[in-house]
Amino acid sequence: MPTIPAIYGGVIELPLFHFGGSRIAQVYGNLLGLKSSQIKSLERIYNRRIPPSLVITPELGRYLTGLSREINRQIGVIVNRKGAIVCAIVGDEKEIVIPALSDYPLGRRHLRGLRCVHTHLKSEPLTQDDLTDLALLRLDMMAVVGVLEDGLPGDIHAAHLLPYNPGGAAYTVEPPVSFHRFDVDFQGFITSLEQEMGRAIVRDVRDVRERAILVSVSSRHRDEQMESLDELKELARTSNVVVLDSLCQRPDRINPKYLMGTGKIKELIIKALQKEATILIFDQELTPTQVREIGNITELKVIDRTQLILDIFASRAHSRDGKVQVELAQLKYLLPKLTGRSASLSRLMGGIGGRGPGETKLEVDRRRVSDRIAHLEKELKSLSRGRCQRRRRRAESGVPIISIVGYTNAGKSTLLNALTKSATLVEDKLFATLDTASRRLRFPRERDAVITDTVGFIKDLPKDLFKAFKSTPEEMEDADLLIHLVDLGSPSFEARIETVEKLLDEIGLASIPRILVFNKADLVERTVAQNLARRFDAVLISAVDPATLNGLLKELEARLWPEAAMEGQGYAVAKGIEGG
Repeated sequence: MPTIPAIYGGVIELPLFHFGGSRIAQVYGNLLGLKSSQIKSLERIYNRRIPPSLVITPELGRYLTGLSREINRQIGVIVNRKGAIVCAIVGDEKEIVIPALSDYPLGRRHLRGLRCVHTHLKSEPLTQDDLTDLALLRLDMMAVVGVLEDGLPGDIHAAHLLPYNPGGAAYTVEPPVSFHRFDVDFQGFITSLEQEMGRAIVRDVRDVRERAILVSVSSRHRDEQMESLDELKELARTSNVVVLDSLCQRPDRINPKYLMGTGKIKELIIKALQKEATILIFDQELTPTQVREIGNITELKVIDRTQLILDIFASRAHSRDGKVQVELAQLKYLLPKLTGRSASLSRLMGGIGGRGPGETKLEVDRRRVSDRIAHLEKELKSLSRGRCQRRRRRAESGVPIISIVGYTNAGKSTLLNALTKSATLVEDKLFATLDTASRRLRFPRERDAVITDTVGFIKDLPKDLFKAFKSTPEEMEDADLLIHLVDLGSPSFEARIETVEKLLDEIGLASIPRILVFNKADLVERTVAQNLARRFDAVLISAVDPATLNGLLKELEARLWPEAAMEGQGYAVAKGIEGG
């Protein structure tokens, strides 16, 4: 039974050497203990050629089974569609190990264009590992030939992948037949199979958006895991990614190399194959090794939650402050993930003490990234000084400052627009706005305040990412009052309240007075909303209905000017004037 070295460990790989364009046949696998004559017999496998219409020739089948019985080990061949043998593999009596097939990348094709035929010493049928390799490597076909006691071929077992189907079956296993009665027009079969796979596409081929499968591998409680995965779906939607499916696993122990178990990797690759996914998005932050290894085995683009958020930030930031902050966050995220490939990227140095490999391409990249980070941090300090001067002028004017804080997509920009009659961008997406917006809010009795909309918080936001957005805590530090806006329509609103409160404490804003405001009350049954507001001592509003804002305005004025608060004062949303 064949095995993939990336998953199942121990492999001796002997590569094919090239001299002047000619290939020297070199056998892959376990050659220890073999005689030189037996190794030469294995090398002669490369001299064979199979007509494109056949899976394997009778002569090659007899040659493989006879040699397999002689050395008492499984022997396999990987064959391309032209009938050339790509590699010959020697295993032990139980399995063979398929080497990396780097010369035959998958790309966006349905199948790799290679088939595997190998021997089974006890004439056993296809094993689960055989079928796993068929799916993981996306081979044209997996076939095993039984070896009889006299070294002749017995029955042949074959399996191939299936197009997308309602039952979700990934492959089919054909009934065994005698080797000499095995008659399949392979060229016609594989052409028909790929055509059927193409016809099974149910998507609009004109849609060029990324097509993603979301993956969550966590030991947290299942409810927390599903809630986080739902949030990841919203992040993907915000980034204009088509979500095809999701996959969850709660292992006892996290795999440090692949994050998930081998069974789930197989399931993931089968889903990606059948649904034509182009990207995998993980809810957990991945290490550079995990990104590389998962990408190698799935041959798909692999990103994590942090990288997806950074992509959203990059597309949403419009001000100079926002663009600098996003680029800085991206570079800080990228720097530890830069990895090298080989010393061939080195440049040579001359002089005593400088001979041999010098500064590598990797080191050059890291130095350039570090230099760019230093430049952006210097520019960010300059922009910060400008913000500080503007805030000082506001403070000198004696106008109180109100900051709206809350979980992303709680309705902060909608509330700002409703209170000030302004036109800040509003969308039903996470992180719809990243740039801080300040407007003047006029109360009755000619009282004014500056109200500021800040970037939303989100669960599990990396600290380095939040630190890059210095303008958000800076704006809130000068606030006289915080409006903690909560989406009451979210099933997890209590957990989101805790997340925001925790983040406010971490950035040193716990001492600033705040008002808890429940937004989107129109999405909750009236009695339930009122009971929740009393329970949490919150103000109940719907930012899309100005008539519900009078209570909030009254509470704001009472907090900002307690000595002048008057009972029964009429409140109406006054015309807002943009402020600095």
